[in-house]
Amino acid sequence: MEQVERNRSSAVVWLLIAVTALAVGVAMVFLTRDALEREREFRAAPPCASAPVEVSECRWEQRFTVRSVDTHSGKRQSPEADFLLPSGKPWHLTFRRTGPVLSQLEPDDKVVGLIWRGQVVEVRDAAGTWQETSDGPLEWPEDRLVGALAGLSTGLMALVGALWALFTRGPRHARAARVVRWHGVPMGVAAVVVLWVQAAGEWPMWSIPAVWGPLALLLLASAAAFAAAALRGELGYEAPSSAGSPRAPGGLPGAGSGPGTVRA
Repeated sequence: MEQVERNRSSAVVWLLIAVTALAVGVAMVFLTRDALEREREFRAAPPCASAPVEVSECRWEQRFTVRSVDTHSGKRQSPEADFLLPSGKPWHLTFRRTGPVLSQLEPDDKVVGLIWRGQVVEVRDAAGTWQETSDGPLEWPEDRLVGALAGLSTGLMALVGALWALFTRGPRHARAARVVRWHGVPMGVAAVVVLWVQAAGEWPMWSIPAVWGPLALLLLASAAAFAAAALRGELGYEAPSSAGSPRAPGGLPGAGSGPGTVRA
């Protein structure tokens, strides 16, 4: 009975995890859509005819002088830099990563910033290398797509495993439900790993589901196989039942006509 209550408590916890993960996954789906729309608008924006004096949908290349750069190496802070306009007005920028441009900049270097909607979204050095700032519209869809894949896959597996454990009885079903729940974790981790590989290789966005999909199917097949094995009793230890133990007429298990038996 104690084991049954423990399994039910664990299932309730996993049910809460499933609901949270699914909520995050659904939210990421909508954020992915919004990020894709913002990226399309940026790519379609025309060059500005002249320097914009207010927030504009066109793109303008503005020259800056580097005043300071801080990569915050070893710290959990976004890399940042301070640029100066020709008028001397400072412009503070943050970046998602240090390379390839920011880490090479020195004070008094000349750079070009791409301004869109009142924000510097990209920076180009003297060699022509571009790097996005934290306000850049690119790369955000990939991050949110991975969040959606990780949240939905982990949440669905956790939900199935939690409901299975709540509405079934017996140690075999409990083990099968546990197998299903835990297979959702590597599905989410696989999505994050695929994002790292995609970013390192600069692959297109469609490569994320193309690579993650087969991995998820393999993990799903693994979950099904292990769950079936658990239902057959091939996973874990089960105490042998005493219902089939032979009993002698006198009521003692295993009693018979051995050498010490006295016969009338």
